[in-house]
Amino acid sequence: MSRKVDVESTVRAAREGSVRAVARLLTSVENHSEQLPDIMAAVAAAHQAAGGRAAEVVGITGSPGVGKSTTTNALVQAWRKEGKRVAVLAVDPSSPFSGGAILGDRVRMQDHALDEGVYIRSMSSRGHLGGLTATTPQAVRLLEGMDFDVIVVETVGVGQAEVEIADLADTTLVLLAPGMGDGIQAVKAGILEIADLFVVNKSDRDGAAATVRDLRAMMALVRREPGQWRQPIVQTVAHEGTGIDEVIAEAAKHHQWLAQEDKLRVRRRERARSEITALVGAQLRRRYTVDDATAEAVAQGELDPYAAAEAILGRQY
Repeated sequence: MSRKVDVESTVRAAREGSVRAVARLLTSVENHSEQLPDIMAAVAAAHQAAGGRAAEVVGITGSPGVGKSTTTNALVQAWRKEGKRVAVLAVDPSSPFSGGAILGDRVRMQDHALDEGVYIRSMSSRGHLGGLTATTPQAVRLLEGMDFDVIVVETVGVGQAEVEIADLADTTLVLLAPGMGDGIQAVKAGILEIADLFVVNKSDRDGAAATVRDLRAMMALVRREPGQWRQPIVQTVAHEGTGIDEVIAEAAKHHQWLAQEDKLRVRRRERARSEITALVGAQLRRRYTVDDATAEAVAQGELDPYAAAEAILGRQY
């Protein structure tokens, strides 16, 4: 059983910059603490009292091995040079033994370990598909309540299942690398629909030009309405910092375009709708459980699933 937190004092400490307090609040989110409604209410109230400034949420996704963590590290350095406070939620696959996050390449982000303007948290996917965790939206909302300027969500790297990030982020960066078959994978995984910005990392390797060419050819096949955002392609060598400033600039242009076209408000409204729907679904699953007798009746054909569901919900046709 997780230890209860003093909600008011912990939220206050977190907003004042206490890394330990932020960590305790995020642990409450991950563990679905019974205090979570009180925590989120306190965070929202404190955030609104301070002006309610929205954070820029940037998603980073791509197949394993393309350099997501290295790119995230370089982007954080660039944002810090601009004076922005940055939080990173790095979603990792779950350990089959402990259920916790396998930290993997997260060691590459230790450059920022002593920087008070950067907060990094690895979160376990806990078997959740879609490249994120079930609690990522609440974690993002909590970090926004801590007044971070940029919140980076780096997905687990599971290839064709990484689609949820497009619903969560304001701007989604899709990373590819030469020599990994990403040109074909882009079509299979629906990357053309997910990406707001393509980043061809490891561009000092052979095949980078071909990867860019393949992307442009595929983008040419997509019909776009006038004024629709056209995803730029930026070539980077993240471990050297090459191209990172251009990625920052293009992401800023996309954010500005969203705001000008009133798409940012709509995107965030739909994000909130999805978050609320997920919470309602979770509450319903906890409240309306299916007992063995009902399941057995449906399995034996004595009751149809719709009638069983209606009976559980306490409604009649």
